[in-house]
Amino acid sequence: MTPQWRLIVDDTPASGALNMALDRAIQLSHLAHLAPPTLRLYCWGNPTVTLGRFQDLGSIDADACDRFGVDVVRRFTGGRGVLHDDELTYSVVAGVRDGLPRGVAASYRHLCAGLVETYRHLGVPAKLTSRPRGDATSAACYLHATHADLSVGAAKLSGSAQVWADESVLQHGSFTRSRDLKREAAVFALDVSDAAKLVSSTATLAEYLDEPPSLLAITQAAVQGFGNALDVEFIAKPLTAEEILLADELLEQVVLEVRG
Repeated sequence: MTPQWRLIVDDTPASGALNMALDRAIQLSHLAHLAPPTLRLYCWGNPTVTLGRFQDLGSIDADACDRFGVDVVRRFTGGRGVLHDDELTYSVVAGVRDGLPRGVAASYRHLCAGLVETYRHLGVPAKLTSRPRGDATSAACYLHATHADLSVGAAKLSGSAQVWADESVLQHGSFTRSRDLKREAAVFALDVSDAAKLVSSTATLAEYLDEPPSLLAITQAAVQGFGNALDVEFIAKPLTAEEILLADELLEQVVLEVRG
């Protein structure tokens, strides 16, 4: 019998803080055996930088964030800063009891197979990055590609980040339709050289395809792609009342005060 996982498609864009708190609330509920393995797909109500769990707030330009109206929040996952806007974001919460392999590298390979399949359904031949490249010291996630990222040719297409809680993992990342490179370079205080690298070493769906797929098309591709890759069946079910209350309690851990 094919395992059943919960599917949550959030049709209404939410704040960055709420998105991050909800992802973590689902993970903690799964850890407590109160929630099933879950694929959540969502959008952003406002352009938002998410900083990695241990990333210095000083690694972004507060004045640029003010100027461009960009919110800043803290992820519970690691990695570098990501500017979210015209994209569909995915989060997967699952655990060893759901067939997920132990360990960061093995679980990344397992879950990123769903990303490869999603892009294949969209007509993009994405592959896991074969070897790390780029600037490992940059505050901007998209200037550094790792084994957990997807590339098309030599360009980074998508990054993902993880956090484990005992034997439950949260992994999330983006399907980017388009990117405002000028705004992203300003927010991450990139010099002229790094801003040029952001242009030459990254790709979006809009750049690869004749026109970017709709959010609905990406959603459908993600459900099919993750389902095929992980050999699971998705059943649409809402967040529980307990998860919503827990997310509200977690908000104070992700909201950051950025003053330009």
